[in-house]
Amino acid sequence: MPSPSRLHLPKLAFPPATILAFLVGRFPNVPALAWRERIARRLVTTEDGTVVREDTPYKHGIMVLYRREVPGEPATPEAEEIVHRDDEILVADKPHGMPVTPAGDHVERSLLFRLQRSTGLEELAPMHRLDRETAGIVLFAIKRSSRPHYHRLFAERTIEREYLALARCSGAPGCTRWRVENRMASGNPWYRQTIVDGPANTTTDIELLESDNGIGLFRLRPESGKKHQLRVHMASVGFPIIGDRLYPELREAVDGEPPLQLLARQLSFTDPLTRADRTFDSRRRLLLQFDANPNHNDRA
Repeated sequence: MPSPSRLHLPKLAFPPATILAFLVGRFPNVPALAWRERIARRLVTTEDGTVVREDTPYKHGIMVLYRREVPGEPATPEAEEIVHRDDEILVADKPHGMPVTPAGDHVERSLLFRLQRSTGLEELAPMHRLDRETAGIVLFAIKRSSRPHYHRLFAERTIEREYLALARCSGAPGCTRWRVENRMASGNPWYRQTIVDGPANTTTDIELLESDNGIGLFRLRPESGKKHQLRVHMASVGFPIIGDRLYPELREAVDGEPPLQLLARQLSFTDPLTRADRTFDSRRRLLLQFDANPNHNDRA
């Protein structure tokens, strides 16, 4: 069973009488009946394993554990693939449209939930994030004790990441290589990012590998890992990624439009525990024109 969500009960000036009343007030979008049904099925407990009842009194300072459920959650069109697993790490190949962690109405279809359920690894945790729309390689730590070592790869930028992207590319561009360095911050609306003045906090090397029929295949090598960094940087050099509905401008979906044509193709690093050199490649392909492996010239 995947790990439950955890909620600390805070000290309140006017606390509710029961834990149930607190949960109903804390999550207004979840009907009270849904909480009562979860409690009836013993899906809400305290950290010591005590099952919460409808009349369990509220007590600040304790941790409540509960299972998230989304009635009518949409099915996953594609399945993830485990490309590597050992005693310390698991590497998964994520499809487009699947969030890495539960979010909104995507709980059971999230990559983390699905992997925890299929492997039984309750402490499994992602070491980085991919956008829901982005496909490709995601690294997980299996043991809680290993997480700091693998997190450090990203914090200290000692891991190499390579992405592929497709963008409209009519005519011959003036150059085929860009090094984009700028400062990004939350924009308007809140879920978009924007380039702002100030010291750079994002860096990406972009290379046009090939173009054909008005579509270019780009290789992206980020040195930092900010939200939507690659999408913003591709738009900033004049090549917004095919399928991107957020950049350079917010727009509505178009019927028949492919998913975001961005693929996390490869992760390479020296394992902090074994000191072995590790490289993991996605087996997925972008949907238009090009094979996902830049060493192949076959058309999709």
